Amino acid sequence: MISGAHVILYSHDAEADRAFIRDVLDFPGVDAGGGWLVFKLPPSEVAVHPADGPPRHEFYLMCDDLDSQLDEFRAKGVEIARPVSEQRWGKLTAIRLPSGAELPLYEPRHPTAHGL
Repeated sequence: MISGAHVILYSHDAEADRAFIRDVLDFPGVDAGGGWLVFKLPPSEVAVHPADGPPRHEFYLMCDDLDSQLDEFRAKGVEIARPVSEQRWGKLTAIRLPSGAELPLYEPRHPTAHGL
């Protein structure tokens, strides 16, 4: 039986991004050994989209109220990497990780599966 999913974010500054996930996103975690932190994610879901080019994977954080979440991030000094855009399926933006990478964030307007 599958008991969970494990997401990997590759980073040019893994320690700083781990601290951001722990201290700014407030995700609880465990030390898997030698300071290697692994974080608990909120409930999640997976979707499979058709690809015209090579297969790839994407990771988005979801929230119920994007505007309020962005206000919280701004109060913590988090850089908003992209302006909010209205998509057919929801509101989309991204925040900047300490490594410089973007972490997409969206407020869905579609039915979600993570609460099943």
